[in-house]
Amino acid sequence: MSARRQESPEGHLLTVQEAADWLRVSRWSVYSLIHSNQLQTIKIGRRRLVSLDALRQCVEHLSEEAA
Repeated sequence: MSARRQESPEGHLLTVQEAADWLRVSRWSVYSLIHSNQLQTIKIGRRRLVSLDALRQCVEHLSEEAA
């Protein structure tokens, strides 16, 4: 039995729930960012995954808009 790590290493993909946890927002907020094309995702089958790089770019873009 292996323990699951809380922090994903660079380059790994996160689930929508993990992305929400990383951003400290709800899953609904993450889906809202996805549907407004502010957060890029990868779809594999029925799963939608988010890279840490995409999360960082999204935060940077939102920070620029807020300034």
